[in-house]
Amino acid sequence: MIEIGIFQILICGFGVVMGIIFGALPGMTSTMAVAIFLPLTYAYDMGTALYLLLGLYVGGISGGLIPAILINIPGTPSSITTCFDGYPMAKRGEGEKALKIGIVSSLFGGIFSLIVLWLFTPVLASIAIKFSAVEKFLLIVFALTVIAALSKGNMLRGIFAGCLGVMFALVGVFTDNNMVRMVPGPLTVTLRNGFSLLPVIIGLFAVSQILEEAETGMKKAKYDVSGETGGKFSLSVFKGQTINLIRSAGIGTFMGILPGVGGSAASILAYSQAKNFSKQPEKFGTGSEEGLISSESSNNGLTGGA
Repeated sequence: MIEIGIFQILICGFGVVMGIIFGALPGMTSTMAVAIFLPLTYAYDMGTALYLLLGLYVGGISGGLIPAILINIPGTPSSITTCFDGYPMAKRGEGEKALKIGIVSSLFGGIFSLIVLWLFTPVLASIAIKFSAVEKFLLIVFALTVIAALSKGNMLRGIFAGCLGVMFALVGVFTDNNMVRMVPGPLTVTLRNGFSLLPVIIGLFAVSQILEEAETGMKKAKYDVSGETGGKFSLSVFKGQTINLIRSAGIGTFMGILPGVGGSAASILAYSQAKNFSKQPEKFGTGSEEGLISSESSNNGLTGGA
């Protein structure tokens, strides 16, 4: 039986704080936080070490919303869809409101996944283990259909981006027969494991955002920082969002249980479903509170399942 005491709670809180800091730094993910702090666990027993590592993991996932909302750069891959609506809200002067919506949504997703972890994980895990290559293939095909939901009005661009993503994903060595795919001879060793997700995301989001800011200039950027346009945060924002919260957290939890499926897939899938069921789908991508809620509740729902 793992002991629960004041010290364990404090060490878990320390892990959450450090995880949030790592998650808020683009490129420093929760996985990296766990790897860096792993040597510290050698001085503790198994229970205390788990408190620290789980705190780091959960905090790292949550911290990714900070740069995603404020500077349009996802701190972690799980926060990609947070950029879609969080950053437009920040440009309208609603950055603080967006952060608070994201934090509350993250809290709900984390608690939801904790309840599932406590009650249903043994049953769900037994189902997830039975997923064969066929089920994973169908899941990936289903995930690709998300492109249609997110590309409404720009279908050609969406299809091009999807094909480009598939092409980059095929680079590397096929594990079943060790055959090298789509890698030129001189780069075989360098790209043996393909393109890592994190550098690709940072390159796509961070570099383009930095260049845009450099061209415009921070002083000339026409951002409304007064906060007068959107009002203050209130829990009334979540009125009518109960189904969205539960659905998104449920998707995140289930995707977390499946081996090899990351938080980015969970948040994108939940975001697309929220858009499909929304009464105002045209607002998604322009600063929709509904989209922000679905993104953050799903990526934190991932933690319990994972």
